[in-house]
Amino acid sequence: MDYARTITLDLPYEQAVPTVKEAFQAQGFGTLTEIDVRATLKNKLDADVEPYVILGACNPQLAHRALDIDRQIGLLLPCNVVVRADGEDRTVVQALDPQVMVTVPGLDQLQPIADEAGQRIDSALEALSQRGG
Repeated sequence: MDYARTITLDLPYEQAVPTVKEAFQAQGFGTLTEIDVRATLKNKLDADVEPYVILGACNPQLAHRALDIDRQIGLLLPCNVVVRADGEDRTVVQALDPQVMVTVPGLDQLQPIADEAGQRIDSALEALSQRGG
């Protein structure tokens, strides 16, 4: 099962991160958290990886609707967006496919929420592709 929606941007990582935040914000996703995976792995394990950040980008209205159906769905909300360097001038952007939150618990009531989240994520990724794809 492919659980990510992925694009590659012709932008350096440092430029891509704020651009990704803006594109998702335009679709109603606020950035609640930012995990610098590269710094964490270096600090905790002395491991070197490419610049890599996990953005906790969540749409509160969609999250609320989903949580009203199933309180456990917070584990599967499509809130994680990964931004990682792919060479010097390219960046990979990946968002969790919202269909995961329907498929895993098997709750058809979540389908309209997943569909709307998917449309918003696709719009953000399309806007990013037009800027630096």
